Amino acid sequence: MTEAVIFDIDGVLVDSPHERAWGDTLERLMRRQWCDVAPHTAYAPERYTTEVYQQVVSGKPRQEGAAALLRYFRVPDPDGTRTQQLCDLKQVMIVELIERGEFTAFEDGLRFILTLKARGMCLAAASSSKNANRMLERVRLLPFCGKYSLSYPFVTAETRLIDLFDANVCGHDFARGKPHPEIFLSAADLLGATPSHCVVVEDAPAGVLAAKRGGMRCIGVARRDDHDLLREAGADWVVTTLDEVHIEEL
Repeated sequence: MTEAVIFDIDGVLVDSPHERAWGDTLERLMRRQWCDVAPHTAYAPERYTTEVYQQVVSGKPRQEGAAALLRYFRVPDPDGTRTQQLCDLKQVMIVELIERGEFTAFEDGLRFILTLKARGMCLAAASSSKNANRMLERVRLLPFCGKYSLSYPFVTAETRLIDLFDANVCGHDFARGKPHPEIFLSAADLLGATPSHCVVVEDAPAGVLAAKRGGMRCIGVARRDDHDLLREAGADWVVTTLDEVHIEEL
């Protein structure tokens, strides 16, 4: 029996500008502050791809993602200074993009979470990103419901996506980030749910691994044609869109 569904945010419910922000920030640093070391690294703008973002950065806390990206491109960082520079500049850029509204909510994700909420399912938000709540707060649900003639008693003119969750651990500082299961276990604990009775919805291999290591089932959402990566990480279901999920199977 499923007691709760725990959602990652970026790539699952929201098409955020994180991938763009990491790439643009790294390129800017390589062209300017790090131009002296750039020729001696493995970096080139075209080598930063969606696949690299998914495998190296996505799903990890900011510091871990930045450090992993520098290691991937063999950028020397003996004292962690460059990792911090990348984190700081990327954060400035992502906030600017979010404030300008340069992100969208996935319609299949909204349909899925609204259906679960209507059935009385306990819901939690569990993203490593400290920017996830900024986006959740900016998604109003009534316009979406009006567009598709959907009616829910819990959706009013003021209802935001963030309001659907019974627990929210987005951006919390955990001792260990994904693929460690701490973030998902914390969400389950807040909901009072047994981990084996929880389903995690993720789009990143690191997140899928975290769910499985926490003893939870996992839906992998392959929005970037990365079905194989999610299956290899252990996802119980792999779908291209959440419209493919049969609620009764949960």
